[in-house]
Formats: sequence, structure tokens, C-alpha cells
Amino acid sequence: MRKKGYHIIRRAGGPAGGGKPAEQIIREAREAAKSNYRTQSLRIHGLICAKCGREFDITESRLLTVHHRDGNSANNPPDGSNWENLCIYCHDDEHGRSTLGDYFAKASKDKTPK
Repeated sequence: MRKKGYHIIRRAGGPAGGGKPAEQIIREAREAAKSNYRTQSLRIHGLICAKCGREFDITESRLLTVHHRDGNSANNPPDGSNWENLCIYCHDDEHGRSTLGDYFAKASKDKTPK
């Protein structure tokens, strides 16, 4: 007659993570999440730059990047509302504009009379 109860099932391969250091597991999980939201954004928004309108084919999709509209790369809603696909040139321009704006804002504050 069998006893009722619970018993431990051991996984093949040893401990969870396969003996990898925690930092490596975290790094791999972040990379998987990053590629996942990029794939989602390309599927939702298409292979087109939201700023300049250039269209890309699948072989050139590496030239498209995902820009987070609110600047928070951890904010990845499944509907893609915080993403826009930008080509690498427009993405650099987008971030360069904010850097340049910050520079001019600081420069104008330094010139104000005290």
C-alpha cells in the first residue's frame, strides 16, 4: 500500500541555474527580457523608423532600435505604449538633443545675474 504525502523531485542538472553565479543568471535574464521587448516592439510597430519614416526589411532590422518614450528602460508595457522604433541615426539624434538641451539649460543658469 502506498503512503500519501509529498516527496521531493530532483531536477536533472543539479541546483537551479545549473551552478551559475547569481550575477550571470541575472545578466542572462536581463538580456532575454531586452531582446524580448525589442522583438515585441518590432512586431507591434513594424520595421519603420517613427521619426524619419525610413522603412527597413528583415535583413536591416538590426538598424532599428527601441526608444523608451519616458526614458525609463525598465518600463516595458506589453502593449508597446512606451516604445517607438527609431533607426540608429534618429535614436542618436533623440538622445543628443536632450544632452544638448541640458547643456544649454545649465549654461543659461550660469549666466543669470545673482
